[in-house]
Amino acid sequence: MKHYIFLLLGVMLLGSSCSLLETEPMDTHTPDDFYSTQEEVEFALNGVYAVMANTQLYGGEMLARMGLTADIGYESYSSDYNTVGDYDTQPSDPKVQKYWRYFYEGINRANMLMERIDQAKLEKETRDNIYAQAQFLRGFYHFMLLIRFRNIPLMLHTAPDGNVESVQIAQADPRDAYLAVIADMEAAVEHLGTAESLEAPGRVSQSTAWGMLARVALNMAGYPLYEPGMYAKAKGYAQKVIDTQYHALHPSYEELFLCYIQDRYYPQESLFEVEFYGNNEGTYDTTAGRVGRDNGIANNSTNNRTVILPNGMTLMDTYGTSIGAIRATPYYYGLFESTDLRRDWTISPYEYSVDYATYPDYKKPAANNWMRYCGKFRRECEVLRPRSTNYTPINFPVLRYSDVLLMWAEAVVADVTNNSAEDLAQAREYINQVRRRGYGKDILTPDETVDLPSMSKSELFEELKDERARELGYELLRKDDIVRWGEFAQRMKYMKNLAATIPDTYTSSYYHNARRYYNNTETRDELWPIPTFEMGVNRKLVQNTGW
Repeated sequence: MKHYIFLLLGVMLLGSSCSLLETEPMDTHTPDDFYSTQEEVEFALNGVYAVMANTQLYGGEMLARMGLTADIGYESYSSDYNTVGDYDTQPSDPKVQKYWRYFYEGINRANMLMERIDQAKLEKETRDNIYAQAQFLRGFYHFMLLIRFRNIPLMLHTAPDGNVESVQIAQADPRDAYLAVIADMEAAVEHLGTAESLEAPGRVSQSTAWGMLARVALNMAGYPLYEPGMYAKAKGYAQKVIDTQYHALHPSYEELFLCYIQDRYYPQESLFEVEFYGNNEGTYDTTAGRVGRDNGIANNSTNNRTVILPNGMTLMDTYGTSIGAIRATPYYYGLFESTDLRRDWTISPYEYSVDYATYPDYKKPAANNWMRYCGKFRRECEVLRPRSTNYTPINFPVLRYSDVLLMWAEAVVADVTNNSAEDLAQAREYINQVRRRGYGKDILTPDETVDLPSMSKSELFEELKDERARELGYELLRKDDIVRWGEFAQRMKYMKNLAATIPDTYTSSYYHNARRYYNNTETRDELWPIPTFEMGVNRKLVQNTGW
């Protein structure tokens, strides 16, 4: 968004290396002649943030083409056959390699800024805040690597020189790596601004840090570490966000996502988002992303591209191009009740086609539950014109307040050591608040038509798992959730069996792709392999089990 359009440009001055572990410097400025003024330090910080918007990460590939939707969505895009997006992953997979590469590049940029910030003469409060943002992002980027690879090197400083031996770094014990992430985020939070004081959630606030700490702690509490005391930690971190009394659910689920689509902010619920701006045309030609273009309602057929409508435009010009890489599963569609307003926003009830002019606005109702697309980031709601074929200004949510409420609840219902009836009742209330908004009800007013009744802790845990899917679907959290719960293999096996019920006579491409996607899954896919290239450079790396 326009407040931070230069955020995505920060990378340009800093330069871009192909790998953190490559030894040939690629920067256009040396560390000794940069970081000398506040402007340069802030520009360097922009470069740390900019990593998230990379086309290989939140700016593109992660959105729909890396298998992160697991059992609630499958990739239906033939260009990604034999890749991680098709669950046919190999250690040489370019998408896996670039994910590793760019998050480590972000870590390296954060380290460089943290080590050299004192070269500039800054007011202490300014210095501490910039340092804290970089420190949080270093922890966050390590976390994003941990949940994909589990066994990773900790990079807490830049390499002392360009010698190959200086980058031979062994993988850390996962427990130690998680504790380092927590240490970074906890150290950062003291010097971060409040969410209320910031202009927009594209920058890290105290609420961002506390909410993300809750996510980190939940992952540490679950499979495979089962770290004692971490559920209580997660509850405490989430409570700090709640205690600000600033955050609240947007009254309308649909309107919240229109804020992401239409260049508006709602920081009361959106605690952290990756910002994009424009359509990569004109002055700002590197600031747009592919949210909605990759993970939207498909609109790229030949007829949609060429047939002129009565409005003088093609259907693609009218509604925006999307490759529609993600389709919903019947299992996911079935989790919603028909009166849950989130269903038809998250899962599109229609597709676009000039072949169906008899339907209002060329929107043909979806014929079955294997063909429905992700509808959460629909480009037809963009306000920017002209619409680009390949890029969008839509922001992507990384952390929302509804997630914080659900994490607080999970920290209670998953914790076998917590026997508090008061906590259990509060956990149910937080889940019900999320549900009420989903059904269009008043969030804080009990409503027996949608509220979950009193039930055991284990029963409420099962309800929470479904509620997270309904509330947070296609926000890149589903695979992490089912891995953390130790349920990845069994849930993907269930989906494999469900896909197997598709009759062989059903030959449409989406049926074929559903079968491929789930037939390819194995237990080892809960993790990605360590990239082959990185193992060739860093000889101390050990491949993950099964790869």
